[in-house]
Amino acid sequence: MNILKLVMPTEEYAEQVMNYKRDFLENKDSFDGCAGLEDCETYEEWANFEERLTQKYGDGYVPSTVCLGVRTSDNKVVGMIDFRHYLSDFLLNYGGHIGYSVLPSERKKGYATQMLSLMLDECKKQNLEKVLLTCDKENIGSSKTIIKNGGVLENEVEDKIGLSKSGVIQRYWIEL
Repeated sequence: MNILKLVMPTEEYAEQVMNYKRDFLENKDSFDGCAGLEDCETYEEWANFEERLTQKYGDGYVPSTVCLGVRTSDNKVVGMIDFRHYLSDFLLNYGGHIGYSVLPSERKKGYATQMLSLMLDECKKQNLEKVLLTCDKENIGSSKTIIKNGGVLENEVEDKIGLSKSGVIQRYWIEL
């Protein structure tokens, strides 16, 4: 298994980030953990998280830490992960503390599990005692990733806002 590191987005990764967006659009994937990449035309626009997302969500905006999952052997961005520092009502019900995604061509290689494990270490540094993760009931890969990192299913909720394909969102808690 290749080793990953989490890195803050920098200009060095601009082209890879925009290619990530292209691959997700072509694959008709959900941009989980991508901090609104789907809404951005340029890397510079995307990297301006705080201003752009505050403008988009207003009082509902929750500060977050966005990282790229970079494979150390070749410096390739294989995933993205976003740690929201606290839970708004929306995040408590549907989104959780952490969202993540992996490039379609890099899935089923353990990268999501590694990224989540690394981000959980960061959550501990923020003195959180537990974190909430959610996923579509049909997203077996994501549920396995969460469970491998200690996730315990609390419940399933009806998706009243259209985030999931199945109409059901699973809510998992991970004790830190």
